[in-house]
Amino acid sequence: MVVLKNLRLIALVVLSAAICHAQNQPQTKRNDRPAEPGATPQPRQENKKPPDPTRYEREFRQPDFLINHIVIEHDASGRGKITFEHRGEATPIVEPVELSISALGRVLGLWSDLQFLDSREDYQAPKNFAHLGVYHLRMDDGKRQRSAEFNWSDNRQAWALTNEYRRVSNQAILVFDIKLAREMQPLNAPGLMDEMERDLARGDLSDPYQLLPFLKELLTDERIPLIARNHADRLLKKIEK
Repeated sequence: MVVLKNLRLIALVVLSAAICHAQNQPQTKRNDRPAEPGATPQPRQENKKPPDPTRYEREFRQPDFLINHIVIEHDASGRGKITFEHRGEATPIVEPVELSISALGRVLGLWSDLQFLDSREDYQAPKNFAHLGVYHLRMDDGKRQRSAEFNWSDNRQAWALTNEYRRVSNQAILVFDIKLAREMQPLNAPGLMDEMERDLARGDLSDPYQLLPFLKELLTDERIPLIARNHADRLLKKIEK
């Protein structure tokens, strides 16, 4: 009887110790779902479109003009450079150029309308106006390239495209000339502002809104005469209208 009581006591002590040990164990909570047999994690799909490698170029030559050679090169985003030469000067001037969103839309739309890489048309009109200059259009998409040369065209899209680039060059060269004037020949600034107003009135600028930050700079630039700064203010208000 004594032995039985001792056995019960021992069993009770062992059971109590086991319960205490279990309560002191850290609890790990799992919220994740068990992996399904054979399932492998799928990599995240990156929706990255490769950049368009297409390059566009328009060249103009007329040896007798004051600015006798102009080349505009740009990519599909409208960023590139303009190279131009003055008659009698051996070193060309190279400046960065960026077409505005609206100008780029017009330019790319005209290239698309021409289906340039698929076409064999040279765009030359029956009449010859070489004395007014020769135009070259070039396009390279990384796989194919093509160029066309003409001095006048009856193709509406081709002629519109050359005129769009003419406006780009007008604006870029005019800005360069004004920057040069305020650094070295500030007395030339009033005449250049007159030129900008004439180009604006004729619609010969690529995108006048693109000039707004530059005109705001000129308003407070005391390196140029007051008359030029006032003219910049009038042009600014006219464009913002």
